[in-house]
Amino acid sequence: MWFQRIISGLLVLAIAGLAVALYLDFRINTQLQTMKSFVEGYVFADAVAACEKASGTTPFKWNGGANTRVIGLNSVKTDKYNIVSGYTLFADGEYCDFDPIKKKANIGSNFLERE
Repeated sequence: MWFQRIISGLLVLAIAGLAVALYLDFRINTQLQTMKSFVEGYVFADAVAACEKASGTTPFKWNGGANTRVIGLNSVKTDKYNIVSGYTLFADGEYCDFDPIKKKANIGSNFLERE
C-alpha cells in the first residue's frame, strides 16, 4: 500500500514538473521572439542604408526593387567572448548580409559568394 502511494506521488510530481517546464519554455520562447522582432526592427533602417551603399557586382536596390524580402537575423556565430549576428536582406536576386556591430554590408548573389 505504501509503495503504491509513493509511486503515485512521484508520478504526480513528475507530471507537475513537466507542466512547469513546458510553461517556462513557452514563456521564454515568447520573450525571445519579442526581443528578436525588436532587434530586427531596430536594425532594419541601418541595414537598408548600408546595403544600398555597399559595392558589389550589381547594385543592391531595396527601395526600387520588384522582389524584396527581409530574411532577418541569422548566422549567429559565437566567438570566444562575443555573439556576432548577421542581418540578411534579399532584393531582386541579390543577398545583402549586414553586420549590426561593425555596420558593414556584404553583397552576394548566392550562398557561395557570401562569407
